Parts: sequence; structure tokens; C-alpha cells
Amino acid sequence: MNLTGKKEYFEKFYTPFGVLLYKLHFPANFVTLLSLLVGTASALAYKSENLLLGMSLLIISGILDLSDGVVARLSGKPTKFGAIFDWVTDKWIDGVILGTVGYFYAGPFWAILVVNTSMLHSFIKPVVYAEIGYLVKIKGKIRDPLENIGFFGRPETYIFLVIFTILEKFNTQIGLNYGIKLIALLTLFSLFQRIGYLYKNFAKSYDE
Repeated sequence: MNLTGKKEYFEKFYTPFGVLLYKLHFPANFVTLLSLLVGTASALAYKSENLLLGMSLLIISGILDLSDGVVARLSGKPTKFGAIFDWVTDKWIDGVILGTVGYFYAGPFWAILVVNTSMLHSFIKPVVYAEIGYLVKIKGKIRDPLENIGFFGRPETYIFLVIFTILEKFNTQIGLNYGIKLIALLTLFSLFQRIGYLYKNFAKSYDE
């Protein structure tokens, strides 16, 4: 799938919301903080089995996460701290939501697996920046050797969560228990895809 590689196509859908936040004078870092708080509230809603609220807050958190960059660009004030804060916030939200949904709907093992695979799938990128480098960096946005590599990432994870939340709400046999397991396995396979790509292209020693 790799919807991350099609981000420019989806920008037209969330950019108007970012423009609205900018016109309301919301600082970019505050939008990022709101994303974190709403994402955490989503996890608590899932814990309480309030599925529609959890799903709604998850979607709002995602829109806020996408909009902070729009606000930063429009304000002409993107900062290195903002880029770091956005990254940390993303990982917090991923961990707390996947961990909560995994634990309460699929069990401890799957909670650990889905969080670990999600974190490693993302963490491999800054390791690549440090060891291999990246192609270009423009206002905090990095194009790197793993660009468009990995078929299942963060956008796909949250789309699947929304889909399986709806299925869970309607009491189908395929709900969040199945969804979390599928997310964990697909993310793991996508991680293997990235590792395989790196091995194929960068397995030579530093001296070669």
C-alpha cells in the first residue's frame, strides 16, 4: 500500500483544516500537543470500550498530527524542536493506542508485538539517517534511502484500526482482536521488507 508515499495527494484533504488552525492563531507546537492529548484520550476510550468515541478521537488526533506541519509552514516558523516534538508525539500516540487496544482486545503478547513492530518500523529510519545519510532535508522533512520502502506503515495502521473498530462495534466475528493481530503481522513483514532492501543495497562494508 504505502500511503506515506502518496502524502502529496492526500494533502488537499487535511490542508484546509491546517489553514483554519493557522487563521485561529494556533501555534504549531500547540497543535502537536493537542494531537498527543486527543490520541491519549482515544486510548482511554478504547480501554473503556467506548468504541465510537475512541475511533473519533483517533481520527481527530491524526488530522491534528497532519495539520501541525501546515500551520508551521504557513507561519513561516518551522523549527528543529517542532520536528523533534512531532516525532516523539507520533511515537507516544502509536505506543499508547496500539498498546491499549492490543492489551484489552487481543492480549498481552499481541500488545507487545504490535507496539514493538510499529516502533522498529519507524525507528529504523533515524538509524538509516545516522549510518547511511539521507537524500535531502527541507524544513524538517527528510527524503531518505527508505523513501517508499515498506508496504504497511502508520497511515495503513490507523486505517485498519478504524475499519476493525467499526467491525467490532457491529459485533462481527472479525473485530479488533483480529485487527491488532493483522496489523502486527503486516507491520512485521513490512519491517522485513525494509531490512531486506537495506541489506541488498548497503551490505558492503564501510571501506568498499
